[in-house]
Amino acid sequence: MRAPTKKPPIENEPVELRFLGPSGKRSEAVGALKSLGFVDVSDSIPWRECFDDELTPGTMLVGARGKEGLTQKQLSELTGIPQRHISEMENGKRPIGKEMARKLGKALRVGYKVFL
Repeated sequence: MRAPTKKPPIENEPVELRFLGPSGKRSEAVGALKSLGFVDVSDSIPWRECFDDELTPGTMLVGARGKEGLTQKQLSELTGIPQRHISEMENGKRPIGKEMARKLGKALRVGYKVFL
């Protein structure tokens, strides 16, 4: 028996709407939509644009390790990766290969692709 591959639709799942219309009616349209529970995000920017230079595999590793409250030495013991290598990966001096990423992802309970 085959299982469905798509998730069933979630009630109240967020949806983004875009409209074209007269500029004089913008504030009226936004006000009407706000009364229905919509939020005006026209002044926001994508989060990746804020952190463009800082999203390196090393900073992702530092963040994931900090989230779990582990030291480099503790992570080394969990993964079998030398502490020196973890330090070099965090500082961008050593690349994080696919196998290393898998070990780190498993130990830090995150998807390994964030380290690639």
